[in-house]
Amino acid sequence: MQALIDVILPVFMVVGFGYVLAWREFLSDIAIDSIMKFAQQVAVPCLLFSALSQIDLSTGFDPALLLSFYTGAAISFALGLFGAHHIFGRSWEDSVVIGFCALFSNSVLLGLAITERAYGADALAGNYAIIALHSPFCYGLGITVMELVRAKEAGTSMARLPGTVLKAMFSNVLIIAIVLGFLVNISGFAIPKPIQGGLDMMVRTALPTALFALGGILYRYRPAGDMKVILFACSLSLLVHPAITFTLGYVTSVSEAGMRSTVITSAMAPGVNAYIFASMYQRALRVAASTVLIATAFTVVSAWFWLTVLP
Repeated sequence: MQALIDVILPVFMVVGFGYVLAWREFLSDIAIDSIMKFAQQVAVPCLLFSALSQIDLSTGFDPALLLSFYTGAAISFALGLFGAHHIFGRSWEDSVVIGFCALFSNSVLLGLAITERAYGADALAGNYAIIALHSPFCYGLGITVMELVRAKEAGTSMARLPGTVLKAMFSNVLIIAIVLGFLVNISGFAIPKPIQGGLDMMVRTALPTALFALGGILYRYRPAGDMKVILFACSLSLLVHPAITFTLGYVTSVSEAGMRSTVITSAMAPGVNAYIFASMYQRALRVAASTVLIATAFTVVSAWFWLTVLP
């Protein structure tokens, strides 16, 4: 109960502020979108760049940690893909989107915020290692499978597939920030103090701003129909993914700090990126939006459970 009060509720209070102000029309949709655009395209990229330019690559990137998280993510994606098609009778393109909802954990806005409040800022090395690969892995897998499905249904050549995937990935500002952070880290270049000071100020705005805007955006995505498949996607994201991650982490002897980072992150709801992916292809938009909303609410329970289980 103490973890719920001290760690989880403050994070969701910030989300709730955004939700309530959007509901009461204190802020317009345009204002909420502008806040989220600032967070996603300016503040959060600064956060990722700054963190990855300074992270100790020898300790943060534990292969066992990454294996446990991304194996769970890939299995959840496959279960979502084939379950949506064979159990719920959705088209293959819809099924890829539903699988993506099970694949893409909200690793930054919720995962970072909850892990930091629970274990402190020094416990985030594993989180940043996951985040560094998260967008490239998830978008790479989702776009590749979607383009394969579309090419097969249209009977077209797949020769353009690599270019399509790379173009979609490297037009994403988060991936650009991650790559630049890695390059600075590997080069050993020391960022001048005035620039780092400005980055640090920007970084402090990233999570609260993004969480607030997330609440405002979630207000728009009220559940509507398709409840069975929505709950199916929520279950994969919040139950199956962390269960696989925890089991594999235990088997491969992931460190205590690594288990905290990887399991907490895997227990987070799908991020707004799940809806963005759906909108890219205009498939299963209602399912993606409602899954993000409902799973975000259920994250209170999933996070509380794993904070109780983990040391």
